[in-house]
Amino acid sequence: MHDTYLYQLPPMQPNHTCGGANVWADVSSSSEIFCSAGSYCPTTTKRIPCSSGHYCRMGSTSEKRCFKLSSCNSNTATQNMHAYGIMLIAALSTLLLIIYNCSDQVLTTRERRVAKSREAAARSARKTANARQRWQFAKDATKKGAMGLQAQLSRTFKKDVANLEKVKILNQATSEADIELLSHSGPTTSSMVASSSLAPKEKGKEPNGLMQIIHEIENDPDINDHLHTEIETRDTGVRANAPKGKQPHTHSQIFKYAYSQLEKEKAEQQENKKLTFSGVIKMATNTEKRKRPLMEISFKDLTLTLKAQNKHILRYVTGKIKPGRITAVMGPSGAGKTTFLSALAGKALGCSVTGSIFINGKNESIHSFKKITGFVPQDDVVHGNLTVEENLWFSAQCRLSADLSKPEKVLVVERVIEFLGLQSVRNALVGTVEKRGISGGQRKRVNVGLEMVMEPSLLILDEPTSGLDSASSQLLLRALRREALEGVNICMVVHQPSYALFKMFDDLILLGKGGLTVYHGSAKKVEEYFSGLGINIPERINPPDYFIDILEGITTPGGSSGLSYKELPVRWMLHNGYPIPLDMRQNAVQFDMSQSVNSANEIDPNGSGHVGKTFAGELWQDMRNNVELKREKIRLNFFKSKDLSNRKTPGVFKQYKYFLIRVGKQRLREARIQAIDYLILLLAGACLGSLTKSGDQTFGAAGYTYTVIAVSLLCKIAALRSFSLDKLHYWRESDSGMSSLAYFLSKDTIDLFNTLIKPVVYLSMFYFFTNPISTFADNYVVLLCLVYCVTGIAYALSIFFEPGAAQLWSVLLPVVLTLIATQPKDSKVLKNIANLCYSKWALQALVVANAERYQGVWLITRCGSLLKSGYNLHDWSLCISILILMGVIARAIAFFCMVTFRKK
Repeated sequence: MHDTYLYQLPPMQPNHTCGGANVWADVSSSSEIFCSAGSYCPTTTKRIPCSSGHYCRMGSTSEKRCFKLSSCNSNTATQNMHAYGIMLIAALSTLLLIIYNCSDQVLTTRERRVAKSREAAARSARKTANARQRWQFAKDATKKGAMGLQAQLSRTFKKDVANLEKVKILNQATSEADIELLSHSGPTTSSMVASSSLAPKEKGKEPNGLMQIIHEIENDPDINDHLHTEIETRDTGVRANAPKGKQPHTHSQIFKYAYSQLEKEKAEQQENKKLTFSGVIKMATNTEKRKRPLMEISFKDLTLTLKAQNKHILRYVTGKIKPGRITAVMGPSGAGKTTFLSALAGKALGCSVTGSIFINGKNESIHSFKKITGFVPQDDVVHGNLTVEENLWFSAQCRLSADLSKPEKVLVVERVIEFLGLQSVRNALVGTVEKRGISGGQRKRVNVGLEMVMEPSLLILDEPTSGLDSASSQLLLRALRREALEGVNICMVVHQPSYALFKMFDDLILLGKGGLTVYHGSAKKVEEYFSGLGINIPERINPPDYFIDILEGITTPGGSSGLSYKELPVRWMLHNGYPIPLDMRQNAVQFDMSQSVNSANEIDPNGSGHVGKTFAGELWQDMRNNVELKREKIRLNFFKSKDLSNRKTPGVFKQYKYFLIRVGKQRLREARIQAIDYLILLLAGACLGSLTKSGDQTFGAAGYTYTVIAVSLLCKIAALRSFSLDKLHYWRESDSGMSSLAYFLSKDTIDLFNTLIKPVVYLSMFYFFTNPISTFADNYVVLLCLVYCVTGIAYALSIFFEPGAAQLWSVLLPVVLTLIATQPKDSKVLKNIANLCYSKWALQALVVANAERYQGVWLITRCGSLLKSGYNLHDWSLCISILILMGVIARAIAFFCMVTFRKK
């Protein structure tokens, strides 16, 4: 019999039959040919205990020297390599601390330098504005003095002319002697007469001469240029009329440009208050200012009905909202105010919409103007772990025109920050529920500012003043008024505003219960309209509050009207000549009803269409409505409307860059949470490494099974935070036209850092506690692919399920799938199911990587051991590829769910 301990694979035959044995064998059936652990057997008949400083695994033919810094007692099977694990985790901790601290320090230093540049630019702009103001005052004073001098000279000339006329009259009555006497003074008189004859000409030329002097003063290089020398040196390269090829590029130059423009705009606002007719003409013909495209929204017989309940939310609303005006939508609770805004913005999903909505007189979809439409939700959907400026700047980068230069974008952001009064908190974190940030009123203004920085043509706001005090509300309305002056069409839901706030609105839409229009027109004429109905507002009562109380049914209309709140929509229809619906005719009987009745396509307002339906019929109808809702969402997300906004926003790659920067900052500010994740993985590796031993008989399969479960579970739960916490933010950003692909890829790219680090953290404890025969690199590659795979699965779970259900699935899946993967494959069905489990391929890759390192007598038995588990020695690359493929497929499913499944 040949010496089995000296057996090796035949040279140049890598595909040689496993071990060359005629019978598949494993350790349990062939233990007599294996040398025991802690000893080595140079021959089949000799066993020698392992000496100190060496270790001998089971089946060893010679003892192996322990590594440096590791300890090996006599008769030991493995070496103690805890020191290497401690060194690795110390090095990794130091590296992570350096990365997080240095990155945070870099961000802090950069923000501080940018803040200094901004403050210096603001001071420079203020000095420049003050210098220009002083120069303007000096010029005005010079002009005023010149005009006074002109008036004085004119009065002097008039006096001389009057004296000469008196002398001429007297000369006609004097004697010739007197004339001769006067003739001696002829030169003087003639000169006076000549001067008087030239007086009108000199009078006409005098103002031109004085104005010429003023212009010379203005254009004098020794005066005017000297005055502007300091201004020019401070504004070098950042003037508003600088050539396009010399755009500002440094932070200092960009901020100087922005603040100089803001100061000029302030000066123009002051001048506009005292404009003459020629000034108005000049301002109207100024082509330097960028004009926004105008959007006029008109709607006729707009009706919204819930498909599931067949219930009206909005009924026969007709009117128009105009550019350059602020329209307030008011009404009691349940009047359909938010639904009305959602219908205008194209967000009324799950409802059947009848009637017409026209944009600039054309029947176009509002989604075609998505890039120039801003929608401010009622909830303050703002990133709490970003500063005020970072939130606004990101929105401006992604939504402003791609052709707009960076200085112009900075100017837009700075203008919004100043208009909204956010200068004092621009560098403060917005804050979350757990971490305090800016105040609620400031957060509300940031929520509005996210839409203002994209320079919309249509701005829709859902209760932007709710929760604000009177001062904050007026500050917000003043900012919106400036937007309206640029031609923006602003429509907003307001809940019982103060009288001062109410006077700032241009138009008013008053909705009653059931979504019926009670009034739509100028806000200044609403009291006049209700007075015509006999409803007079009592003294010391806020008109908006009084109207809401009447429509709510709390207050009975006073005066001689005798109307109830149910009759007010009918009176409005009669006032405008609109058709009366069939179900409202009973309220119109007492009035003069000469209008036609709208009986076509009338839906039962009480939802009686469900009466008489069986339970199965209602269930089937609900299922159909849900399918239609999903189909509508998919159509809106995957089939884009024709773009009519004439605005080219940044593409996917540029938005990916902006998202990457934003997500990177968010992760750096969540360093404590990342550190906790690493600490938990470290403890898991230490516990599993110390409790499980790497048995040579199974090639460490037991320890690797626990490893797959622990790493999968912990990494899945950590990855759930990537998307579950930002669903509201994503819905808002995607509705505004931002790229969903760029958002998803940026999150996944940043998470790749954790994918690379977490296997190292876990193996730094587990590997050096168990000391397997496979290399650290082999184990790292397998765990790297495993983490990549389970991270993609966690994405899909976090997007598809609510947070609680997603966490439960993240815990159950690793355990269940690993149990299925390790069960004996007695049936073909069970084997096919196991092939779909990622844990089966991860476990096989770890075991095979370990088995490949065994030599000598193990070559006879390892194939038999692997065959029992259904593993193949040559499938390591296949396992790695399948794990990566599963990760890619999971991400594709997660992305599809992200753009398809939205909130109900």
